[in-house]
Amino acid sequence: MRVLLLTYAIVALCCLALLSVFSYGYGAGYVYIYWRDWELQTNLWVLLLLIGLVTLLAQLLWMSVRRYLNREQRKRETVFNFTHLHPYEQLAVIWLLEAAKDQQSFVTQLFAPSGLLKGIVDAKLLYQHEEYGQAHQALNHTSPMAFELAELQRIELFLAQGETEQALTHLEFLQHHQLSPWLKQIEQAYQQRMTALWGQLALQQPWIYLRSMQYGHLDAQSRDLWLQQLLAQFDQSSLDDQHAIQKRYYDLEQEIKSRPYSSKLLWLKLLARLPDMSLQHEMLALHLLNEQFDRDVFYLWFQQQLLKQNPDYADVETKIEQFEQRYLSMPILSFAKWHVYMATGRQPEADQLLSLYPDDVLMSYLRIKSQLDDGLAQQLNLVFENDANFLQFKI
Repeated sequence: MRVLLLTYAIVALCCLALLSVFSYGYGAGYVYIYWRDWELQTNLWVLLLLIGLVTLLAQLLWMSVRRYLNREQRKRETVFNFTHLHPYEQLAVIWLLEAAKDQQSFVTQLFAPSGLLKGIVDAKLLYQHEEYGQAHQALNHTSPMAFELAELQRIELFLAQGETEQALTHLEFLQHHQLSPWLKQIEQAYQQRMTALWGQLALQQPWIYLRSMQYGHLDAQSRDLWLQQLLAQFDQSSLDDQHAIQKRYYDLEQEIKSRPYSSKLLWLKLLARLPDMSLQHEMLALHLLNEQFDRDVFYLWFQQQLLKQNPDYADVETKIEQFEQRYLSMPILSFAKWHVYMATGRQPEADQLLSLYPDDVLMSYLRIKSQLDDGLAQQLNLVFENDANFLQFKI
């Protein structure tokens, strides 16, 4: 269709130029047509324009009819051989069956005439067969017009080879690169592919992704998995890695508070591992507790308050009372208040709390502990508090 319109446009311009030259000094001419009761009087320019429009409409109509008839014929045709299909139909079958890896020779042959995609398709097939060296060589001969597609395949190769530093460099460059105009119509798919590669890098090397200059490109699922990887590997982190976590949190603090609860909880557990982030940890914990009550979050916050060099028991008690007014019947709040009363020398008030929640394991623990001397209480701690089921508290 586009070729036809372009051809007519070129022919029309040529005819216009010729008529302009031959009509110079002689006018536009005169045409008189009489047929039966029809009579047409016009000039040569208008006549040629009408002829061109009629022939164009006729060709467009014929192309539409022929395309419809061919499509209907293909519906009724019985196919006995794969090779009888149109090449694009063959490619569609392979794509639907995800059989490109097994049909490498056919796909290679199909794209052999393509100067734009041949190298990239060859590299993709070689990547699927783990022939990474040859895949890199194939990418070196790709067209500059397909630069973005070649870079995406190159990044995938780097990640498969474990060269995450190289992958990060190319990803950051591609993130700043202006997309080619011919890819604008599929920009959303392109960005989704970029996001998937960022996620693959973050899960493969979480600390390297943490040091990237570009961030915020992970989807919600990959972001949470990345935070879980940081928590699982935190004991192997260096001081530079921990400083990178702090910087990332400072840069994204306001955005993090607008994320889902599960994502904020992962950040809270990370901050609990960083002594220099105690203030941010406390603020985020209070933010989560104001959003909804969670026993693990409360315990993290309460534990942090007691570990301070000079705990502010008055402020802690005030906040516990505020939580009691908002969240009723939470035994862990009475459990925490008992520790505050004992630390501030208010034994009678602490004893009154022991009568609350007779069936709760935390309060039962306090009732037993209050009847024991210090030596037995320490032994109870070894048996009870070190049990993973004492508090469902996991970092």
